[in-house]
Amino acid sequence: MNVGEIQTFEHDVLVIGAGGAGLRAAIECSARGLNTGVISKSLLGKAHTVMAEGGMAASLGNVDRRDNWKIHFRDTMRGGKFLNQWRMAELHAKQAPERVRELEEWGAVFDRTPDGLINQRNFGGHRYPRLAHVGDRTGLELIRTLQDHGVHQGIHFHMECTALRLLLDSGRIAGVAGYWRDTGRFVLFRTPCVIMATGGGGKAWNVTSNSWEYTGDGAALAYEAGAELMDLEFTQFHPTGMVWPPSVRGTLVTEGVRGDGGILLNSKGERFMFNYIPKRFASETADTILEADKWPDDPSARRPPELLTRDVVARAIRAEVQAGRGSPHGGAFLDIASRRPADAIRRKLPSMYHQFKELAEVDITTTPMEVGPTLHYFMGGIRVDADSQQTNVPGLFACGECAAGLHGANRLGGNSLSDLIVFGRLAGIGVAAYLSEQGTTPRADDAQIIAAFREATSILNRESGENPYLMHEAIQDVMSSNVGIVRTGEELQTAVEQLEALKTRAKSLKAPGTSQYNPGWHEALSVKSLLVVGEAVARAAYIREESRGAHTRLDFEGERDECARFNVVTKKGPNGEMQVEKVERPDPPQELAAIANATLEDLEGGKVG
Repeated sequence: MNVGEIQTFEHDVLVIGAGGAGLRAAIECSARGLNTGVISKSLLGKAHTVMAEGGMAASLGNVDRRDNWKIHFRDTMRGGKFLNQWRMAELHAKQAPERVRELEEWGAVFDRTPDGLINQRNFGGHRYPRLAHVGDRTGLELIRTLQDHGVHQGIHFHMECTALRLLLDSGRIAGVAGYWRDTGRFVLFRTPCVIMATGGGGKAWNVTSNSWEYTGDGAALAYEAGAELMDLEFTQFHPTGMVWPPSVRGTLVTEGVRGDGGILLNSKGERFMFNYIPKRFASETADTILEADKWPDDPSARRPPELLTRDVVARAIRAEVQAGRGSPHGGAFLDIASRRPADAIRRKLPSMYHQFKELAEVDITTTPMEVGPTLHYFMGGIRVDADSQQTNVPGLFACGECAAGLHGANRLGGNSLSDLIVFGRLAGIGVAAYLSEQGTTPRADDAQIIAAFREATSILNRESGENPYLMHEAIQDVMSSNVGIVRTGEELQTAVEQLEALKTRAKSLKAPGTSQYNPGWHEALSVKSLLVVGEAVARAAYIREESRGAHTRLDFEGERDECARFNVVTKKGPNGEMQVEKVERPDPPQELAAIANATLEDLEGGKVG
């Protein structure tokens, strides 16, 4: 193989992923005069961001003027069980309003208040109506706006291209080896900077809201290059995914349904969430229940129990099913029909109306939806510096869902979309600062480039071997059975042992046929990423001997104070083994700790911070 004959592109920075975070990062890089490339596994516009439907959280204060960045910061820290990176949560809360207004300037069309301001809806874990939205298609509008703006910025888009390996020169990023998914031809990107914006790894579970692209590629590529992963034990199961029919099981049902007044019922018609309010929330939620009948037309009404944090709601639905009070297909009923007029449902939740009508033959204006927990989001990911988004690998940056730190132990709904635009921009600024300080340009040697491509083609050149589709199913079975919504040490140990056995078997994966238009080959290449992510989640979950946020251990119930003092960090050992360790968390800045622990009255009155 002659490297000189391989199709080659040169960029100042290459963004891997074309979702909200990747596009916002690319726009920032290009605006700063950098030759910017973007590769996407799928077509432009197909990013998983479009599935984020409910809205983007920002303390604009358009619906309730008492809202401000301090209360948003407080909500985020408390929702994340104080395991969030303090500086990231601060930056996010402070900068989100400006980023939302920037989208509006770029052409985003938001729903409006009667006064013509950007409308905001209530969402789980948020004290006030905070989510700027476009019906239930907010993620789609975000992507449309960023694409329309980005295509005029001179950004080079490389669609249907998959990254195989990050290339290094003396430990610094020097490029990316990849291939075109349609032709199977290899491609080389020479670049001193990479921004990883690839999302999570939900396809390691068999019930997930994630689409086929979400195989943990970004975390796995970064890990193999020497980057640290953090907080991967915190995998969010969204409370409401479709449970029927089987062909769409796991498909997301936006929290916006509950944000607009939907309630959860069991098979007896009981509104069961009143029975699952955690004691630590009781004081703030008592008046919520009393004002539930005013919901959602009166902005002063408190949030109902259906809008507690996602971990609480997901576990409540699971408990009702286990107690024999579930819906016919193993979930709960989500009722918006009895709470809102039919025309309001079709206007405010058009995607949900059509989704259930077309996929489940259910009219949500007359009939409750059947919903249940579905693997939705990774709070953990690649460990980054809060201000620059740079990893411990020089030249490697990460933002969006594939980066760790903002959400801690549990993400609040709507924080994901504002996360993308806040930290996508900061990643672009970080890259520009990094490049301004560099002297010589790193260059990958031919040996590692050839090795990356030969490793990929070995799957095609074997005469016999493991079926990649069956291997993927085996990974999903292990993760769903042993690393689910609730966990035990015994199950997690079993998961690690079974994944180790699958890693051995995966060395002999075989995809028949040639490299052109070969989905079996694509699947085989994804298996490696799935195994890295699956093992990292299982090992990190085993080390965290407590129940915190989205991580629930039946053998270690409740939060433990000593466990709040560390993050679980995963890295590759010197002999290629996976190492997982507890890393002590620094003390928080006094002013941020004061805000996070303050009463709402003090924050609303400006007495703190």
